[in-house]
Amino acid sequence: MCLAIPAKIVEIRDGMGIIDMDGTRREVSLLLLEEPKVGEYVIVHAGFAIHKVDEQEAQESLKVLRELAAMGSKDST
Repeated sequence: MCLAIPAKIVEIRDGMGIIDMDGTRREVSLLLLEEPKVGEYVIVHAGFAIHKVDEQEAQESLKVLRELAAMGSKDST
């Protein structure tokens, strides 16, 4: 199963971006996006930023993912 996660672009260099996913930074390809900019939120899948999303949508998705992770950790105890 694959999961696409929202992340914020914090740096751009030569078609590659550094994104921040809730405190974790990774390098991803920005080649599939039209005119990516630092500060924008994107959906990341398999090392590629595949779609831009607005900040509110990104924050709501991250909130749901955090809640699911918290539920999963409670179930394992």
